[in-house]
Parts: sequence; C-alpha cells; structure tokens
Amino acid sequence: MSELITAELVDLDLSAETKEAAARSLAERMAASGRVTDLEGFLADVAAREAQMPTGLDGGIGIPHCRSEHVTEPTLAFGRSAAGIDFGAPDGPADLIFLIAAPAGGDADHLSILSTLARHLMDETFTGALRSATAPERTAALIRGDEAGAGTAEPEPEPAAAESAEVESAEVESGAEPESSAAESGAEPGAEEPAPSAPVPTPASAPTPFRIIAITSCPTGIAHTYMAAESLEKAGQAAGVEVFVETQGSAGFTRVDPQIVADADGVIFAHDVEVREKERFAGKPTVDVGVKAGINRPAELIAEVRQKAALGEAGAPARPAAPMDKGADTGDNFATRLRKWLMTGVSYMVPFVAAGGLLIALAFAIGGYTINKAPSVAEHFLWTESASWAALLFQIGSVAFGFLVPVLAGFIAYGMADRPGLVPGFVGGAIALTINAGFLGGLIAGLIAGAVVMAIQRVRIPPVLRGIMPVVVIPLISSAIVGFLMFLVVGKPIAALQKGLTDWLSGLTGANAIILGVILGLMMCFDLGGPLNKVAYAFAVGGLANPNEGSLKVMAAVMAAGMVPPLAMALATTVRGRLFTKAERENGKAAWVLGASFITEGAIPFAAADPLRVIPSAMAGGAVTGALSMAFGCTLRAPHGGIFVVPLIGQPFLYLLAIAAGTAVSTALVILLKGLRKPSPTHPAPTPTDTPNEIPAAA
Repeated sequence: MSELITAELVDLDLSAETKEAAARSLAERMAASGRVTDLEGFLADVAAREAQMPTGLDGGIGIPHCRSEHVTEPTLAFGRSAAGIDFGAPDGPADLIFLIAAPAGGDADHLSILSTLARHLMDETFTGALRSATAPERTAALIRGDEAGAGTAEPEPEPAAAESAEVESAEVESGAEPESSAAESGAEPGAEEPAPSAPVPTPASAPTPFRIIAITSCPTGIAHTYMAAESLEKAGQAAGVEVFVETQGSAGFTRVDPQIVADADGVIFAHDVEVREKERFAGKPTVDVGVKAGINRPAELIAEVRQKAALGEAGAPARPAAPMDKGADTGDNFATRLRKWLMTGVSYMVPFVAAGGLLIALAFAIGGYTINKAPSVAEHFLWTESASWAALLFQIGSVAFGFLVPVLAGFIAYGMADRPGLVPGFVGGAIALTINAGFLGGLIAGLIAGAVVMAIQRVRIPPVLRGIMPVVVIPLISSAIVGFLMFLVVGKPIAALQKGLTDWLSGLTGANAIILGVILGLMMCFDLGGPLNKVAYAFAVGGLANPNEGSLKVMAAVMAAGMVPPLAMALATTVRGRLFTKAERENGKAAWVLGASFITEGAIPFAAADPLRVIPSAMAGGAVTGALSMAFGCTLRAPHGGIFVVPLIGQPFLYLLAIAAGTAVSTALVILLKGLRKPSPTHPAPTPTDTPNEIPAAA
C-alpha cells in the first residue's frame, strides 16, 4: 500500500488562478503517479462534489475532495498558492489547497488517515508549518505526520495543576516537607496521627459539566465531517463543556454509548446529509445546522444549545426510521429518500404487474382478444374447452392487476412511515381506482398517506395512549384525511389528467408517436433501472390497466428500449473484447440473458466503470429502438418477459428488427468511444489481457 502523499504530489508554487485549474493541476500529479486512471472522469467527480457545497474553509484552506471509481487508492495532493484561490470560504481565497481522492470502496484504514488530516487542519501549528515549508519532501512528511508539527500541539497543563506542580517542585528543591495531614490535625511533625474523632468534612464535589452530543456528517464523509468534529471538541474544551462527537463518515460510524446519549443535556446536528438513527436523540434540546457551521462557529452552536436547555426547550419526538431509511448511506438527502419511497412502491407493484399482465397476455394468446367478454368461470367452466382455460387465466390476471394501484400507493406510504402507512396508503390507492385517477392517483395517494402518518407521529401524546396509536388512532385519522383529500380535493383533477393522458395515447399517430418513442427510449436507458427508467416503465404499465392501441404501443416501445443496453454491452464485449476488462467480459456473457429477459440493470457494471461512454451510447440505441417500435406500430399486452413473450407482440418481426437496430447503434457507439480513449500515461497500450480501464466493474 503506497503512502498517502509523496513529494511528487506536492506543489509549493501552485500557479493556478481558479479552483478548477488548481484541481486539474493537482489531479495531473495523481494521474502521473498512477493513482488516478481517468483524469477527466475524476475531475468530473471532483466538480460534482464541489457543486454540492463549496469546499473552502476559514483560515485560507481549500479541500476539494471526492470518492471516485477512477481512484486506485486513497491519495492526497497538496498545493500552495502565493496569490490565493477562491474556494468559496467566507474569509477569502485559500493559499493551502488539499486535493483528497478516495476510491469508491475505500478501506476504513486509509479513510481514517484522511479524517486525521482533516482534524489537523484545524490546528494553526500544523498549517503554519505548511506555509513555511521550503521542500516538497518535508511538506509531504509533515502531512503524513512523520515530522513534528504535523499533529496537534500538546495541551498546556491547567493553571491550577501547573501552579501545584511548581509549588511541589520548589518545596522538594528546598528540602521542605510539603504540607501534610499532620499539620491539619494539629499533631507534631513525626508524631503518630490519632484517629479522627469525627468525620473530616470534604469539599463539595464539582458540578457536573454540561454534556453535548454532536453528530457531524457531509456528503462525502471525508473532510468536513471530521473538521467539524475537531472544531466542536475544541470549542467545548474552551467553554468547559463535555462534547461527545459521533462522526458519520465514509468509513461508517461508531454509535455514541447509549448511556452518554441518555445523560446528554443537548444535541448539535452539524450535517449536510440525513443523520442516521436520529430517533436516539428525540426530546433533547437540539441545534440543527450545516456541517460548515460546525467548523466556522462552534462556540455559537454550543451557546445556542445551552440556551435552549436553560429555557427548557426540547426537540420534537423522532418517528422510527422507515424501512427505506434504515441503514441509509451518508449521502441520503431528501431527494434520495423520495426516490427510495417511490421505488419501494414500484418494487412491490412489479410482481403484481408481472403475474397479472402475463396471465392476461397468455389468456389472449389462447382465447383471442374477445376473451375479456367471457362469463365468470365460477359460474361457467368446461374442463375440456380451451376458451374456459383462457377465461380462467384472464380473470385471475385481472384480479391480480386490480391490486396494482393500491399496492403502489400502500407501499409508497410504507416506505415513508413503516407499517402505519399501509392502511391509509391502500385506502388512498383504492379510492384512486374508484374515481378513475389510475396510476397517477395511486402515486399521489401514497405520498399523501405517508406524509399524513409522518405528521401524526410527530404529535406529542400521553404515554397511556401510545399503545393504541398504531392500531386504532393512526389508521383511523390518516384514512379519514387521505380519503377526504382524494375524494374531494386532489382526486378529480388527477382523474381529469389521467383521462387526458389516456385520450392522448389513444390518438398517437405518425410523428407524435415516434417522438414519444424516442423520449421513452432515452428514459429507459439513462439510468439503467433507476428512477427515470422506472418512471417510464410505470407509465407504460399504468396504461395496461385500461388498454388501448396507444398504450399497447407504449408498452412495446418501453420493453424494447429497455432490452437494448445489456444486449449492446454483451455484443460489444464479444466483438471488441480488448476494450473491456476481464471482469466486464465476464459480465458481458451474463448480459446476453439479462437483456433478452428485459432486465436493463444488466448494463450497470459497464456504466459504473465508464459512464461517460456507456450511458450516451445506450441512450442513443434506446432512442432508435423506441422510435422504430412506435413507427412499426408494435403492440404488447405483457408488461415483462423480453423475447419470451414475442409471440404475444403485434408485428413481432418488426419488433425484433427495432431491438436489433438499437443494439447495433449502441454497440457501434460504445466501441467507437472506447477506441478513442487515450491510454493512461503510466500504463501501456491495451492488449487482450491488459486494458486501459483497470477499475473493476460494479456488481
């Protein structure tokens, strides 16, 4: 394992004028050392992190940093600028610039080293030594901690302790005996001390200091997290306050002892991402700020939480973490959690869609499209007639399909508020069906139900009522509120929108249909199973609830486009395997089956390793396939199945032609883009067993 920083990664005369130029200059040193495999990809990750929050700090420090797939090992590059570079710090430009690079799966040991460095940046002795250093070798040694001055200064003894030590030392040097209990008891020196006749009063014990729990976290969890921790700890020492910090960084986090949490008088959240297990601190006086406030004004935060405690203020009770929030990553902000809530609903809905849709499709294949007019099989069923079996399949599938919207709504609410969200979610979804609000109505109902339950859970209630809250009170109140809103407030506008969308799909012809096919194809291939992909898929599945010619075309285009990315990557690894790593070539074999089965996620390992080339190529092929499928008038009644449901597709040969065309386009583009990539300056040109992209494919 290489050292975190070497002399080659130090530039004491950084001449860059902008933060982008500074990051590039230092990143080039990392690339030259073989620690960054793709310079442009790494700089894009640095810029993305910088866009989340400026990385300039008070005291003339800039710490651009990121976790990246293009980093081989945790690395630090240092630059010193005479003119200063603006990194967005309140007090002006930075002259000390640290570019911190951590691999996407960086090990805890190296990340701990980076966190230690972040704490040292709060020490003026350390930064002063860096400003006066004249040689790159010594500078690198200072940063690694190999030389004095690299760590924090030793704390000076407390005044009282120092004075006592001086007195004792003087007495020893003069030969005098220090004052003893013999003098206090009135006995002569050297005489035997009598037993006390009464207890000797002892000084009153010192009052318990004010205790604060501080939680620090930032999007990357490398630098700001630990700098805020160091700043708060130092401010606590200065104020005579005990500060216990829990850093929720990239290397995970160690929970503060529950007893310390119970004894704490206040809590400071200095964070830019969601605090994990926040419910532990419910009811305590709380100050909630961004992580940079923890770095720049810790004394104010401590004073604020002490004032809240003195006034008897208490934080709102925290609701239990919802299933999609438990074990969440440090980067899970509100937008990420919203995506997870929606994806929860979709993930629980898909099995109903697959079972119901495939049963209905098989029923049409056996009994024809008029099978939907058949009487109930409970009243009329002939064991020897295929029409009766087709009707049975259709009616079972229809029942399963009828759960689609309620399940979507119920499990969106479940993802937000855990089990208490299920009842109002299912009720809201059922109402959406009743008023013909369809898929959109179910989505809105789920979000409303989850929000209502979350709001009810925040209300303070007497302990005696807590036992009946999840069983009686929450289902009763939340169902009533959701029902009122869906029937009388938002339901009718959503139903009108759903009807307009259905009518629009029914009338899709010509250029309009092709444009929609292009859009759906781009959405299916942009994030390969992510939110946009699922939105397009859910849009298509929603149309199957009330199928018409337009909605069946949409379903066909969506499934065809979703098959393209994995098939294209499989074909590319077959025809130009030397452009891919060994792991990617192995993934390519599996991608044939995944693509044929309409599992778009089969292309994720390739996109994770090289997103700037793979994703645009996949999108281009998906757009071609979506447009051709719509232009050919292909239809599909099954929501899943890939090539295994081709017999159920309208215009099956043209449908396969559309998939083949899109696959060919994506394959050609990804091969072209990868072929144009220049080899890393520290790596030889690629061969069949040695490729320029050494990053393992993601699982």
